[in-house]
Amino acid sequence: MTYQLTRGQSLVYFRPPMQLKLYSRQWCSWCIDAKDYLSEKGYCFQEIDVGRDRQAYEEMKQLSAQTYVPTFVAGDKVLANFDTNQLQKFLNEHQINP
Repeated sequence: MTYQLTRGQSLVYFRPPMQLKLYSRQWCSWCIDAKDYLSEKGYCFQEIDVGRDRQAYEEMKQLSAQTYVPTFVAGDKVLANFDTNQLQKFLNEHQINP
């Protein structure tokens, strides 16, 4: 969804920030790397611990069609079972910015 604001004679278009979700487990080293990477790059994200929340685990499975963490969801885009190099490529390809 794109919003439009009028400012004097010009129109300003902006897209609201995409909600970013990171499905993870507390002691998963790849999850820790993903959280650190996103934080260092300035991304705001919601961390969801699927080890503690069975409903969130089921939601992650439905969204990603798999059971591995970390799983990253941004809008309708999903990246599952990844490392930080794959994450950066995914963010770039889908123009997801901090």
